[in-house]
Amino acid sequence: MRIGITGHRGLSAAVEKLVRAGLDAEVKKHEPTELCGVSCIADGPDTWFAESVLAAGGRIEVVVPADEYRDGLPSTHHAIYDALLQQAVEVHHTGMTESTSAAHMTGSEILVGLVDRLIAVWDEQPARGFGGTADVVTYARRSAVPVDIVWPEGAKRD
Repeated sequence: MRIGITGHRGLSAAVEKLVRAGLDAEVKKHEPTELCGVSCIADGPDTWFAESVLAAGGRIEVVVPADEYRDGLPSTHHAIYDALLQQAVEVHHTGMTESTSAAHMTGSEILVGLVDRLIAVWDEQPARGFGGTADVVTYARRSAVPVDIVWPEGAKRD
């Protein structure tokens, strides 16, 4: 089973704890030896999901939206990003250089094309910018990829 992840970044520590528990529960629904998580490994849900898959004994694949993508992530996340990238059994590239919203959406479209299901850490609100979580969910649904939403009771963004 190949499962992808998309989700809101910048969540509070309290929401992170709840989301991590929800992601762990989703991962535990699958046999670890048959589980492949597909992620862009940005800070937040992308990383938490990849870590959960690996901790359960599954494997990960990474989609890199742009050559400059890592540089656009918080510097505090670089070591985690690098470690997860090293553990990927396969890395997919968009061929784009600049880390823009268009590159991020292209990366998400590639991710959706690789998976059987998509987990969305999503408050079910419209995207705040092109390529946001809502846009990825819309694309997945148009592509007939089932979407499982993880948004804990009482969770808030910003």
